[in-house]
Amino acid sequence: MSEGVVIVGSGQGGFQLAASLREVGFNGPITLIGEEPGLPYQRPPLSKAFLKGEADAEHLELRPASFFAEHRIELAAGVRVAAIDRAARRVKLGSGASLAYGHLVLATGARNRPLAVPGAELEGVFYLRTLADAVALRARLSTPSRVVVVGAGFIGLEFAAVARALGHEVTVLEFAARPLGRAVSAEMSAFFFAAHRAMGTDVRCGAGVARLHGAQGRVDAVETADGTVFPADLVVVGVGVVPNVELAVEADLPVANGIAVDEFLATPDEAISALGDAASYPSRHAGTTVRLESVQNAADHGRALAARLVGRPVPYAAVPWFWSDQADLKLQMVGLAMPDDRAVLRGDPASRRFSVFRFHERRLTAIESVNRPADHMLGRRLLAGAPRLTPEEAADESFDLKGLLTR
Repeated sequence: MSEGVVIVGSGQGGFQLAASLREVGFNGPITLIGEEPGLPYQRPPLSKAFLKGEADAEHLELRPASFFAEHRIELAAGVRVAAIDRAARRVKLGSGASLAYGHLVLATGARNRPLAVPGAELEGVFYLRTLADAVALRARLSTPSRVVVVGAGFIGLEFAAVARALGHEVTVLEFAARPLGRAVSAEMSAFFFAAHRAMGTDVRCGAGVARLHGAQGRVDAVETADGTVFPADLVVVGVGVVPNVELAVEADLPVANGIAVDEFLATPDEAISALGDAASYPSRHAGTTVRLESVQNAADHGRALAARLVGRPVPYAAVPWFWSDQADLKLQMVGLAMPDDRAVLRGDPASRRFSVFRFHERRLTAIESVNRPADHMLGRRLLAGAPRLTPEEAADESFDLKGLLTR
C-alpha cells in the first residue's frame, strides 16, 4: 500500500479505522475525507444532550485537532469524493483533483430518508442527523411551539422526549402499528408507548402522513391519511435512513441494502473495503446478511478492518449492541432478534427497571433492558459465547445470571 489508506467518510467508523490503524502499527499515509466541515464528532448526543443545551459542539468532537496532527492522519474536511477510478486506484474529488490510494475504505454512512409527501419542502420541516441539523433545531426549541414528530423510531422518540422536557406541545405520528416496531419486542414497544403518553406526548400509531400544510412558505399543520389535521409550528421527520452507496454503484461494486462485503469487510475488489452504516455484511449473530446503524458496529468494524490491513485478519463477529436515552429511561439492547422470537419478561415494567429476553427455539438471541445495565452487560458476555440461558431461567428473578458465566 505505497499510496497508503484513503478513508471516504469521517463518521464514527471512518475515524475509528484511522485511529486503530495507528494503534496496530500501520505507518503509511492515512487520509480521512469527510463532506462535513470541522472535526469528526459523535452523532448520538445530537438528539439528546446537545438539543437540551447540556453539551456544545466542542464536547461532541471525537478528538481535538492535535490528535490528527500527532497521529499523522490527514483530515480533509468539507471535501466530497465524486468518483472512484478502480483501474487507476484513484478517487476523484468534487474540486476536480484526484488522490491515489493503496487501499480505499468506503465509510460513507447513511442519510435521512426524505418524507415524500406534498409540503415536505416547507420551511419549518427538519431532519436530525448532522451537527448543522441539530444547531438549527436547538435554535427553534428556544421558544414554545407545537411540535409534530413524524416517525416513532429512536430519533423521533428521543427528540420528542427532549421537546416535552423543554415545555413544547408534542405529537408523534407513526405509520406502523407500534413505536420502535422494527427494533424491539411488542412488550418493549408497549412500554415506551405508555411512557411517552405519560410524559404528555400525544402518540398516534397507524397514522400515515398524507401532506403538510403551510402559509407563506412555512409549515403550519400535518394531515394524516384519515384526514386528521395536527397544527404544527415545527415538524421533525425521522422515517429512517438510506445507505450512501452511490460511489460503490458507480464503481460497479456489488450493492444489496448497502455495500456488500464479506466477513472481513472486503469487497470483491482487493483494494477496496467498506464498513459502518453503509456496509452489508454476513452476521454470525443474525445468521444472515445485515446492515446495522449503530456506533458500536461502526467502531468495531473500524477496529476489525485495521487489523486486517496490517495482516492480522479475523472474521468480524462482534456482538451488536445499541442504546437510546428517552427522558429518564435508558434502553439498552444487545444481540439481534427476529420479529417472531419469543419474548420473556424479567422484572416489572411498572418499576421502570426491567428486561425482555428474546429466544428463538429456546436459544437466546437478544436482550432489551430499561434502566437495568447489569442485564445488558451480562447479555453482552453471554451472547459473545454460547448462551446457555433458558427462557425459564430468564423469567425467574431469583435465578443468578452471573452464575452462567462461571459454568
